[in-house]
Amino acid sequence: MTATTRRTWQQLPDPEPRERSYTVISVDDHLTEPADLFEKRFPAKLRDRAPRLVTRDDGTEAWLYKDRFYADTGLSVVAGRPREEWTDDVLNLDEMRPACWDVDRRVQDMDVDGIWASLCFPSGAWGFTGRVLSLNRDQEVGLAAIRAWNSWMIEEWHGAHPERFIPMQLPWLQDPVLAAEEVRRNAGLGFTSVSFMESPQLLKLPPITDREHWRPFFEACQETDTVISLHAGASGFVLQGSPGNGLNTQVSMFPGGAFCAAVDWTWAGIPALYPDLKIALSEGGIGWVPMAIDRLDYVTEHSAGSAAGEAWEFDISPSEALRRNFYFCMLDDPSTLDQRHLIGIDHIMFETDYPHADSTWPHSQDLLRKRLGRIPFEEASMIAGGNAARLFRHPLPSGPGWPAVVTELAAQPVP
Repeated sequence: MTATTRRTWQQLPDPEPRERSYTVISVDDHLTEPADLFEKRFPAKLRDRAPRLVTRDDGTEAWLYKDRFYADTGLSVVAGRPREEWTDDVLNLDEMRPACWDVDRRVQDMDVDGIWASLCFPSGAWGFTGRVLSLNRDQEVGLAAIRAWNSWMIEEWHGAHPERFIPMQLPWLQDPVLAAEEVRRNAGLGFTSVSFMESPQLLKLPPITDREHWRPFFEACQETDTVISLHAGASGFVLQGSPGNGLNTQVSMFPGGAFCAAVDWTWAGIPALYPDLKIALSEGGIGWVPMAIDRLDYVTEHSAGSAAGEAWEFDISPSEALRRNFYFCMLDDPSTLDQRHLIGIDHIMFETDYPHADSTWPHSQDLLRKRLGRIPFEEASMIAGGNAARLFRHPLPSGPGWPAVVTELAAQPVP
């Protein structure tokens, strides 16, 4: 296929604004990086090695970085297109809804859907924790790429509408000491979150069980109250099915990745070692959380023990550590909402996953009315936005047009 024969993709008319029943903060959305992000923010001596957007022979746009091409798939930018035209093919910037990469247009789409604020992960081209940018053999270039993305996020994406976006940074993965310095520096600039990988060993990095290796990074996050945002698949791997089963199987098993990450981190002692560390799981749902709590308790009472050399060494139990340090994110989990107090009513948040194929846009308010309408408004407003506002220390709207928000309730006994 050549540039002159690329098909024209249809865009649906802009939807009408939805009625706002809740003030919503989405803790898992995505963006597509604009073409000029890196080159204008790279040091002059490294600019010729900065990622740059190029058009390939087949007419598709891709980022050229480390002498390789990187591009996201069309299923990551389906917002505003008819379902029959969803495709896994690469789409160019002018073939996407502009809100994918234009921050002002993004706010317009958020207003349509009744979304007050959003936390945005990078495009799939770089991995949800920026691993492609960071894991460069030329560490000077890799660090420049991470810093360029972060400065663009705080100055141009978040900076254009500070009340509407939670500023999340990408980490430097190759040196935890330098990563810690970056976390502290970025916290001073206003970042309240850092994306991170659930399974570092999959990227040939030390596992999280290597406590001394990752200690500087975790200490910096705890010290600065920087929330670690763990997105399923951030390490470049998602649970797979049998040969012949494809994307539907992988997407259906996404919550399994969150389950694995939370249990792995809990037994590694991360939440127990860092009692004030906050870990937010994205795109994992909440349906697995009651099972994880039950299983952690059962294993503690039965299977775990010193005979295997794995005695639990902390005063807090594994399930208590899970419920204290982890925050969970629902997209649509109707069967589990009755277990919301077991999970922790103050630890459940919401995502729209804009502009991915899983996204609830522009029907998020409709979905929340359907799912949360049967529970007390105070609890519903916490799930919709109040918990995220408190966790990420993000401002809530003060003017008219946005419903009231509860950010915490008096402690209630777990059923």
